[in-house]
Amino acid sequence: MVGLNIIVCLKQVPGTTEVEIDPKTGRLKREGVAAVVNPFDEYAVEEAIRIKEKLSGRIKVLSMGPPMAETALRDALALGCDEAWLATDRVFGGADTLATSYTLGLCIKKIAPFELIICGLKTTDGDTGQVGPEIAENLGIPHICYVNKILDISESKIKVTRMLDDGVETVESSLPALITVTKEINQPRLATLMGKLRATKAEIRKITAADVGGDPNRFGALGSATRVIKVTTPPPPLGGEVVKGSPDELAERILQKLIECKII
Repeated sequence: MVGLNIIVCLKQVPGTTEVEIDPKTGRLKREGVAAVVNPFDEYAVEEAIRIKEKLSGRIKVLSMGPPMAETALRDALALGCDEAWLATDRVFGGADTLATSYTLGLCIKKIAPFELIICGLKTTDGDTGQVGPEIAENLGIPHICYVNKILDISESKIKVTRMLDDGVETVESSLPALITVTKEINQPRLATLMGKLRATKAEIRKITAADVGGDPNRFGALGSATRVIKVTTPPPPLGGEVVKGSPDELAERILQKLIECKII
């Protein structure tokens, strides 16, 4: 077996939840805020490395963002990824999940070949879980979400279990395919000193809109189907009501409250 060509998509996100939103643009104010690799993407990187250690192959890590996102890519290289690609262009800015997945899909076609694409389940700054499946749709390949364990993988197929609300499901798919992984899939390793030194010298390859072609009307804010129209702070919660009595009395009182509030 020659090995698998794996692409891991990762994102650099704010390292804190205390991030302000620009009221004019509706975008996060990232200036002056520490940035880290999206936590779910760390599990995607780790799983790719484990597959490479088992079957051999090559791992390309891909991100879309400003030049500062190079730091996140170097973190992945330090862990054992082989190549790093950064899609960075002003026209990519302000993208929602639809425009982001379109852009990343074009980038993946450019840096192909690949048999497997691995994404984190979701990002901590967006929390939608949409980009991975949308990339697969743009590429016309199968995708499996919520993967918590890879049972078997070869050059032509992959068998996994994925977590659902009511249990665990076993799914098999042909390759190429895309999976999104949960935090239950593994325990990410720490980079070695040699890995960090190697990553500081590695080349980060840049991709611009001119490199990938595509429809310019589908990039960035222009290609986004959603907009942040208004940002407001929710009102503080009101004081609750303490209900006392026997279990039967409490049940009756709670039932009446639910009826009064038109919850049931």
